[in-house]
Amino acid sequence: MNLPNLTSADFLPMLPAIILVVGACILLLSEVFLTATSSRGYQAVLSTATSVIAGFVSLSLLAEPAREVFLGFGAMDPFSSFLTFIVCVSLALASLTAAGFLRKRGAERGEFYALMLFAGAGMSLLGLSNELITIFVNVEVLSIATYALTSYLRRGTRPSEAGFKYFILGAFSSAVLLYGSALLYGATGTTLLSDMAQPLRSAMVNNAALVYAGAVLVAAGFAFKVAAVPFHMWTPDVYEGAPTPVTALMSAGVKAAAFVALVRVFVSVGNGIDAQLPFAIFSTLALLTMVAGNLLAIPQRNVKRMLAYSSIAHAGYLLLGVAALFTATPGQEFKLLGASGLVGASPEAVARVEALRGILYYLLAYTFTAVGAFGVVSLLERREDEEKGTAWDLERFSGLAQRRPGWAFAMAAFMLSLAGIPPTIGFIGKLILFRAAVDAGLVGLTIIAVLSSAAGAYYYLRVVVYMYMRPVPEGAHTLERSWMTEVALVVSTVAVVLLGIIPGPLTEWIAQAGTLFTR
Repeated sequence: MNLPNLTSADFLPMLPAIILVVGACILLLSEVFLTATSSRGYQAVLSTATSVIAGFVSLSLLAEPAREVFLGFGAMDPFSSFLTFIVCVSLALASLTAAGFLRKRGAERGEFYALMLFAGAGMSLLGLSNELITIFVNVEVLSIATYALTSYLRRGTRPSEAGFKYFILGAFSSAVLLYGSALLYGATGTTLLSDMAQPLRSAMVNNAALVYAGAVLVAAGFAFKVAAVPFHMWTPDVYEGAPTPVTALMSAGVKAAAFVALVRVFVSVGNGIDAQLPFAIFSTLALLTMVAGNLLAIPQRNVKRMLAYSSIAHAGYLLLGVAALFTATPGQEFKLLGASGLVGASPEAVARVEALRGILYYLLAYTFTAVGAFGVVSLLERREDEEKGTAWDLERFSGLAQRRPGWAFAMAAFMLSLAGIPPTIGFIGKLILFRAAVDAGLVGLTIIAVLSSAAGAYYYLRVVVYMYMRPVPEGAHTLERSWMTEVALVVSTVAVVLLGIIPGPLTEWIAQAGTLFTR
């Protein structure tokens, strides 16, 4: 039997995921030697350190040329490397946030951080995947870990309900994704994305219905993972019932990995079919998601649910960038792009590349902002109020500027960033993404995005008003500090403000990261 000719170069892009898995295994094994009274403070530190190391490794891989690995089952390119960096940022910040959150509940265990790292490894490998079955397997790796994390706190009905809903609807979406992949395989005879363009062109002549059905079902499977309307029903309940650090990881890391996988699949599929199909799918999803997400968030007084609907709205902005990828002339393929840009490329190709870069920038901007916002929420909530649903009421933020001015300033920065108000990274992210959409010809859809973003400013600024313009409620409980969570807030706040004022270094990274492998 001939063994595959694999070299060390094939394993190089997997190095960040390997580091995360090794860190998870160490955390699991160390738990065996601890007793119920043993100190577990090192676990959050180890999880954070592992994520930071993996993040630096992923940044070093940005300079590697784009190429296939593992016999075409994976694609190493700066696009996937930058996704891994985003995942590692969300993991590190969520691990720091989890330290104080779990300690107050007496729920510190190595398996919590191990599950987070396993989920992160699945997200990283999902970004590398260049084959439909490999994509499905990695979706399940990250999903199973997040199912367990969602119901990690077994006290009360909310975590159990959230975990059950997430599992049932997640299993359904995975089945839809797998069925769509099977239809595409039936139409083309291959599951390798790099080999799919030419068979798809032939299948469009002989069996177009099969191709369209497969593409629509795959898009629906990914739409669930990114919480796009009308596949968003699970999001508010799961985000509310899950432990807040897990909610932060789901809103940032899972969303980023799903978007990168979605882009990789449909860039390959779009090269073999009429670009009008993916354009119609994603422009419709973007319109529904932007408008519904913001409108549903406006009446929310539960800040955690408000951030959940906000996450839906931001998925809509990202889907606007995805739709911009498919506005070029049908049959025009992506070209490999270096930091210098596309030399002599058509305006349509340049617009598509700018949309690709805008998606990456926005994902990183949202990661810093969303994880930081959930970090503040985790500091304010109390375990005894969670089951009653009052732990996340807007009144908890009343007078926060007087009680904890540092927390209030951080939350204000995050709210302004989510609203897209300068000088924050969220403003720069929306500027880049919306400009790319306008350059791609999506003027009407961009106007709707701007208007819905303006509507979203209402519920973001309402939180700021409560913090700075409302008195401290009578009988307010003492706010316990957690230095590790505060470290996460400092890092997030500095990134949100500094990269909004000086975005140059990050935009240069994004220019290099906007290289997507296509054969």
